This record gives sequence, structure tokens and C-alpha cells, in this order.
Amino acid sequence: MVTVAGGRFAPGHLGELTRIVPFEMVDAVLAETGSVQRRVRALPSRVVVYLLLAAGLFAELGYGQVWRRLAAGLEGLAVASPTGAALAQARRRIGAAPLRALFELLAGPAACTATRGVYWRGLLVCAIDGTTMACPDTPANLAVLRKGGGHHGGTGYPLVRLLVLVGCGTRTLIDAVFGPTSSGETTYATGLLRSLRAGMIVLADRNFASQKLINAIAGTGADVLVRVKNGRKLPVCARYGDGSYLSRLGELKVRVVACEITIATSAGSRTGVYRLVTTLTDPACPASQIIKLYHDRWEIETAYLEIKSTILGGRVLRARTPAGLDQEIYALLVTYQALRIAITDATIAQPGIDPDRGSFTIALAAARDQLILAAGVIADTVIADTVIDLVGTIGRHVLADLLPDRRLRTNPRVVKRAISKFVAKGDRIRGPSYKATIGIHICPPADP
Repeated sequence: MVTVAGGRFAPGHLGELTRIVPFEMVDAVLAETGSVQRRVRALPSRVVVYLLLAAGLFAELGYGQVWRRLAAGLEGLAVASPTGAALAQARRRIGAAPLRALFELLAGPAACTATRGVYWRGLLVCAIDGTTMACPDTPANLAVLRKGGGHHGGTGYPLVRLLVLVGCGTRTLIDAVFGPTSSGETTYATGLLRSLRAGMIVLADRNFASQKLINAIAGTGADVLVRVKNGRKLPVCARYGDGSYLSRLGELKVRVVACEITIATSAGSRTGVYRLVTTLTDPACPASQIIKLYHDRWEIETAYLEIKSTILGGRVLRARTPAGLDQEIYALLVTYQALRIAITDATIAQPGIDPDRGSFTIALAAARDQLILAAGVIADTVIADTVIDLVGTIGRHVLADLLPDRRLRTNPRVVKRAISKFVAKGDRIRGPSYKATIGIHICPPADP
């Protein structure tokens, strides 16, 4: 039996993910932002919010097709059949504010201290990085956004810059900011400082290695680990026994670790020189562990892959106006976060299972199926000693087909998706991956 909300609210659901984004939460953000309808319409505001979230599960479909999937499992119920114009008007009516408030409620690392792979030496491992998302080439969007450049004449689409703070162990979103690409990543990064605190360590690439930003991150109480350019002048104030040394960025004491990393495969080997700067100045923390920790920064790249490739499939966003883009991006981030929470809930109670072994693709497919069936929208009533099912159907699908433990493999830097099929030729296209071994050699600073 399908159990959903009553009357005109019935199509307002997210399948089993409704347990993570429940009716009460949606109603609360609508009330907080003054977006509740004055009278119960054919498309109540709560229903419109769930429509926007469901669109994140079906990025390849228009809103009319998404609506049909919301109503597909409601056979026997009187469900509205809105036109495309009615859906567009309803989306404009509620605006972006409820979706932003919803994201702020759900944002966070979604894990406990016992979760494997989430904490390192008692610190919550996080990463900051940016990406761009393409949107429709309309006059309204072009009035605020600009097209990207490149060696092939640009992207052809206006771009939105998105910056997120990710919990590396679960790939959940702790915070996010976005806007025009006229502002750079380090400018947007200051908008994420509000979510940093003591007990975190933030990983970042060379683009974020400005003295001002590193000092700002340290000022929140969080630790930082960032790669810097090899030629950057960092004075030697004191030496550690493991080859790293103490230095300063302005008034901030930092530890510098320079190393050579060699990746060896059956096809040969390659050595690169890396310099890392961190506020972890305790000599009890070995430099070799700091180097290995920095590799976790790549988890944020996987999070962007899940959003831009797995969910969006490389497509541009739908919205044709800047206000619509704000609404759509926040809805997309909420949907992504709900999926990541579902994966974490499934793996968190499994001893020895790292949350990153939960397949995002499987979770997305299961969530789509549950939405079409309108299944798991309202949890069954708990009776006597009945155990509440926190895993759910989505979680069981994830646990039934866990990804293998992360294997050490490498892939040459080649074109994996050529812009034109006419240049997709040669040895530098879609190269194979290789089993690899990594060698790390710490390079002490030269004597003065």
C-alpha cells in the first residue's frame, strides 16, 4: 500500500529520500521564508519544493516529465495534471529562499567519530575546491554571467562558479557558495569560513595557497594543509627530525614538507616534487602521514564528478534566469546531500566499511525507483519492540553491491572525452589505468 500525504499534497514527496527531507522540514523552511501559499492551490508550495528536488534525480527530463514520475505511484488518487506554464509559475512563486534554507539545514559531514575514513588523528578531514557549471545561453543569464574561455574558442555557455566545503570521508557537503566566474575561487572561499571551526583540517590545492586565505582559515580554529608552488620562498625557522621544517606565513607558524613522489607502473615510472604547508606543527605528527593525508583532497573531485557527471550527465542546467539558477543549484545540492546521507546511514553501522565504498550510482538509481513507486515516503509505525529501519531500500541496494576497497591505480593524463570526434585519435586518447606503487622521499631544506 502506498502511503503519502493527503489530498493535493500527495505528489509532494521524494520517495524514500523523504525520510531525510521530511514534510515537517519543508514546511518549516517555507514558513521561515514566507513562501507558504495563501490558499491551498493545485500546486501547494510543499509539492513544488519536492518537484524541484525530484528534478535533481532526473536531470535529463523536463519538469513536466519529472511531475509524471512523482505521480506515477499514486494510482487511484486524484492528482493534478499541471501544464508546463503552471509548473513554471509555481517555481517562480516560491523562489530560491526555501531551497537555500533547506540546504543549510541538511549541510554537514553526516558522520560520527566512529566512522572509518572520516577523521584523522581526531580531526574531521575536509576539502575546499571549486568548479564551474554551464547554464542556458539566454540574455537574462548573460546579463549576470559570462562564458568561459579556452583553447577551442570558449565553452559557448555562461558559467556559474561553485565552491564547496566537503567532508572527505563521506563526500557530504558542509557548505557551498556560488556565483559569476568574474570572481575567483579564493574570493568565494572566504564565504566558506563561516563553517570552519576547531577540530577540522582543511585540504586545498595550490590555487588556495594565498597567505591571506591560509591565515583566515587558521583564524577560525581549523587546521589547514595546502600545496604550494615549489619555488615559493618559505624561510627555515627550525628543522624537524623527519626532514620537514618550521616556517612562517606572516605571523602564522606553519610546517613545510617537501617531498619527491614516485609512481611506478608496468609502463614505467614518474617522479614529481611537491611542497605542502600545514598548521600541524606538532613534531609528534610524522611528515610521512601528512603527505599521505593530502591525497584525501581528491575526494572533493569525486564529489564534483557525482554531481556533474553522474547526476547531470554533463548537461547544462535548466534555468534560463539567474533567479531560477539560484533555485535549481540549491535544489541540486539538497538532492545530492540527501543521497550522500542515505549512503552514510547505510554504511555507518557496518564495522570496517568506509562510506566511500557506497556506490553513488546505485544509490541514485534506487532513489529514482523509490520515487516512481512512491515507496517509503512515510515510515511504518513503530510497534512495541520493532526496530526502526534506518538503512531502507536505498541502503540495502548500496550494501548489496559495495565498491571494492580503494585500489592503488594510476591513469596517464590523456583526453577521456574529446571535444570533437575528429581529433579523438592517437595514443593520448582514453589511456588505460595501471596498478601502481608509490614511493615517498622527504627532501630536507638545503643548509643556508
